[in-house]
Amino acid sequence: MSLTHRDVATVGIGGPVGSGKTSLLTELVPRLCEAGLDVGVIANDILTQEDADRLRERFAGVVPEELVAGVETGACPHTGIREDPSMNLQQVDAFLETHPELDIVLIESGGDNLAATFNPELADYSLYVISVAEGDDIPRKRGPGVVDCDLLVINKTDLAPYVDADLDAMERDADDVRDGPFVFTDCKAEEGLGDVFDHIREGVLFA
Repeated sequence: MSLTHRDVATVGIGGPVGSGKTSLLTELVPRLCEAGLDVGVIANDILTQEDADRLRERFAGVVPEELVAGVETGACPHTGIREDPSMNLQQVDAFLETHPELDIVLIESGGDNLAATFNPELADYSLYVISVAEGDDIPRKRGPGVVDCDLLVINKTDLAPYVDADLDAMERDADDVRDGPFVFTDCKAEEGLGDVFDHIREGVLFA
């Protein structure tokens, strides 16, 4: 019997344009591979394969080229991850046809607004990434992406002094609006990435 998307762990990574989704993805994938996991990657975009092409170059020698794919949604990014995730599900199925040994597939959404969430049929576990540069009031605005994700990632903490972002206020607000965990990260300095990895491992791989 052929394997389907229901037979592999899937993690969705969403967030606004410029929040650092791709940077987080490029740091997470090698860590997952170093842990002995077989990883697939899907990058969603509206009309191009640019993100997928860059990721193939970045993951050369780490992830087989055929396990990095681009999905062109042709519409608002949330459409392909929530309302109609069929293209992404088909891509996961296609991965499994040639690589049944896959352990996990990471699915990056195109940049979207605070209302973007992943269809539970597509993602077993979801991360929502925000940047401190977008404003320290983002958590308390209670967008579904911020509130409903499994793990909120507050990224680019290194920029806080330059944009007058109050990290303590963001921490209080995130704790107030969320029932689930959140972490602060600085991908350039590799800060907080171990925490993200641990949450994925505990929430998906060993749940």
